[in-house]
Amino acid sequence: MPGSFVPASAELWRFLPEIILTLAGTFLMVLAPLVRDRRQNALGYVAAYLFFAALAAALAAHLDPGPAFQGLLVIDGFATFFRVLVIVVGLFTVLISFPYLGREHADRGEYYALLMFSVVGQCLMVASGDLIMLFIGLEISSISSYVLAGFLRRRPQAVEAALKYFLLGSFATAIMLFGVAWIYGMTGSTSLMEIRNGVLKLGQPGSVFLAAAAVALIFAGFAFKVSAWPFQVWAPDVYEGAPAPVVGFLSAGPKAAAFAALLRVLVVGFAPFSHRWEPLLWLVALGTMVVGNFAALLQNNIKRLLAYSSIAHAGYVLVAVTTHSEIGTAAVMFYLAAYALMNIGAFALVTHLGGKNEQFLNINDYAGLGARQPAAAALFTIFLLSLIGVPPTAGFFGKFYVFRAAIRADLIWLTVLGLLLSAVAAYYYLRIIVVMYMREPKNGVAEAPPLSGALGAVVWVTALGTILLGIWPSLVLRAATEWALLVR
Repeated sequence: MPGSFVPASAELWRFLPEIILTLAGTFLMVLAPLVRDRRQNALGYVAAYLFFAALAAALAAHLDPGPAFQGLLVIDGFATFFRVLVIVVGLFTVLISFPYLGREHADRGEYYALLMFSVVGQCLMVASGDLIMLFIGLEISSISSYVLAGFLRRRPQAVEAALKYFLLGSFATAIMLFGVAWIYGMTGSTSLMEIRNGVLKLGQPGSVFLAAAAVALIFAGFAFKVSAWPFQVWAPDVYEGAPAPVVGFLSAGPKAAAFAALLRVLVVGFAPFSHRWEPLLWLVALGTMVVGNFAALLQNNIKRLLAYSSIAHAGYVLVAVTTHSEIGTAAVMFYLAAYALMNIGAFALVTHLGGKNEQFLNINDYAGLGARQPAAAALFTIFLLSLIGVPPTAGFFGKFYVFRAAIRADLIWLTVLGLLLSAVAAYYYLRIIVVMYMREPKNGVAEAPPLSGALGAVVWVTALGTILLGIWPSLVLRAATEWALLVR
C-alpha cells in the first residue's frame, strides 16, 4: 500500500532490543556447558552487560518510532516506557541473583538465558499491535517463567511451584487463545486497529454479545498473568516455592508487560465496548483488592505475604484501567514503575536475609533486625511504607494518581472501597516493621552478613528511586502522561 512501506533497516532498528536479548540468551545457552562450574557466575556479568546493551537499544529505537513488520509491532512512547521498565527489572534480577545462586550452588548460565528470553517475550507483548504477536510474546515470557520458577529442581517446593504455575497458566492461555480465535472469526483480522473497525460494524445484538464474550475470554488470560481475582490462586504457592530473585522478577516484569498489553487490547481494539467491559473490570478490581488484602492478614511467611500483597496491588492498577481514560493510563504507567522499584527492592532484601535454602522466611525471623542491621531494616522499612502508600514515597503518589483517575471517571464507590482496603493493608506491612524494631533479636535474619556487592547496590538504587519518585513524581509522570495519549 502507498505510504505504508517501511524500510527493512528501520524495522530491524525498532526490533533491536529483542534481537540483542534473543542472540544474547542463545549465546549464553551455548556457552554455559563450555564453562567450568566455578566460573559460571562470570556468565551473570556477561548477562548484565547485555541487558545494558538492550536498554540502550530500546532508548535508541525510540528515536525512530513507528510500526514494524506490517503493524505486528508498534514502537511508540508507550512501548518504550514498558520496554525500558521490563529490561531494567531483568537487569536488577540478574544482579540480585549472583549471591543467591552461589549460596544455593545453582549458578548456571541457563538461568540468565531464561531471564533474557522471558524479557524478550515481555518486550514483544508491550509493543504488539496484533493479537497473534501478543500471544507469541506471552508464550515466550510464560514458558521461560515456568522453568525459572522450578530452577532449583532439587527443592520439592520449587518443582511444585513450577508445576502449578505451568498447569494453571496453560489453562488460562487456552482460554485467552479461544477468545482470540473467536474475535478473528467475527472480524476477519487479529490486528487491533482492524478489530476496532470490525466491532464498530457489528449491528446485530447477538454479534455484539458474542464479541463481548470474546473480550471476557481474552481478559481471563490477562487476569491470570497479573494474578487478579478469581485467577489469583497460583500466586501464593508459586511465590513461596520459587527462588526469591525469580519471585521478585515475576512480581514486577511479567505483571507490567501484561498490564501494558491489556491496555492496548482494551483501549485500541475494544474501545467501542468500553461500556460493556467496565462493569467486569470494576468487579474484578474490587475482588482482587479484597482477596489480596484480607488473605495477607493471615500470613506468617514473608513470601506468601508479599504474594497476596502483589495480588492487592494488581487490584489497585485495575482501578486505573477501569477508568478508560488518558489519566488512568498514565496512572497505570506511573504505578507500575513505582511498584517495580519497591517490590524488587523488597525481594532483594528477602533474598539476602533468607539464608541458605531460604530457611528464614517467617516474619518472626526478622526480630531484632533493626538493632543488628539498622541499614537493612531502614531500607526494608522504606519499601514497606511505600507499599502502604505513605508519603514521601513512590507508593503514595502511585495510589494518589490511581484514585484521582477513578474519581474523575465517577468511580466513587470503587475509590472509597479501595481506600478502605488500603487501610487494611497497613496492618500487615506495619507488623513486619514492628517485629524488626520492637522484638528482641534471635537467631535468624539478624545474623545475616551486611549488604554488599551487586545485591546491595540494587537495594540502595531501588530505595533511592522509591524516595525520588515520592518527592519528584514528575520524573516519570510527565513522560507517562505524554505517552499515554499514544495508546489510543
